[in-house]
Amino acid sequence: MSNPYPLLFRPIYKDKVWGGRSLEKIGKSLPPALNIGEAWELADLDATSVSGGGGGAAHSIIDNGPLAAKPLRDAMRTWGPSFMGTAKPTSSGAFPLLVKFLDARENLSVQVHPSPAYAAAHRDAHLKTESWYILAAEPGAVIYKGVKPGVSRDAFAAHIKNNSVADDMIAIPAVVGEIHNLPSGTCHALGAGVLVAEIQTPSDTTFRVFDWGRVGRELHIDQALACIDFGPAPQGSRLAPGQHRGRLVTTDFYTIEEARPTRAQRVPLHVTGGPTILMLLRGDGSLESNSNAHAAVPLRAGQTALLPATLTSSSVFVAGNDATLLLTGV
Repeated sequence: MSNPYPLLFRPIYKDKVWGGRSLEKIGKSLPPALNIGEAWELADLDATSVSGGGGGAAHSIIDNGPLAAKPLRDAMRTWGPSFMGTAKPTSSGAFPLLVKFLDARENLSVQVHPSPAYAAAHRDAHLKTESWYILAAEPGAVIYKGVKPGVSRDAFAAHIKNNSVADDMIAIPAVVGEIHNLPSGTCHALGAGVLVAEIQTPSDTTFRVFDWGRVGRELHIDQALACIDFGPAPQGSRLAPGQHRGRLVTTDFYTIEEARPTRAQRVPLHVTGGPTILMLLRGDGSLESNSNAHAAVPLRAGQTALLPATLTSSSVFVAGNDATLLLTGV
């Protein structure tokens, strides 16, 4: 049995009606002739769905070291507590987060994920808290997050029927470097011209209420209306001017920290308790750890690595002053 070491994965690309080719700009090698909307960097789903029903499985395949070509869950089984530490898998034994890059060439559907009350009453619906870190945005691009104050459930339902519900959504300018947290029950949509890194709990239960005139995709209006939180959505956050590292998001499921080195240097990763997910958003570097099973791992922009919990003395050496790292603690 090999000792724990930093894991890299083969991306799982998703062809989407609203997708494009902009993931190539962050270093992704996309399959030809497809509009790629999502690159699933780290996934361990036994089923996916868009309306609470079952769907296909999605399991990340390890791309380096002794466990290469094995699914992520093999590493969890092989290393046990050395992998997860104090973090807990899902009830089915899966890894508890899903990590993606998203390219919205067009607006994504206005949608909501099950609220806690709805999930408690429907066994096939699962909570989904997600966070978007904005990597790139075209001039004037927005995200939609939350429903405007004063809009009632009945008014919102009426506007769904007459195709004006987008006017009820709060449009927020998409600013590179900002992160937006979207708890379950938050009505939202990623706007056209926005590229994000997304960290979320491992559910793909989605209820669509509006699809911008596209046809052929199911809407789930009754389910959505039962889930939407008509209160304000959390505000976005970002590093303060002059700040080079800091915590951006804290939820019951994960924390997200950003680091922006100002020169070539070694950045400690502070792996504590559970596993840590590293997304290198910009720049190049090498990932070093206290693993005695693997040498330093070269990293390039657009790559995601997973560090088991026992790799507490881990760091990334970045080569220049234009690196951005996103660190997610489980």
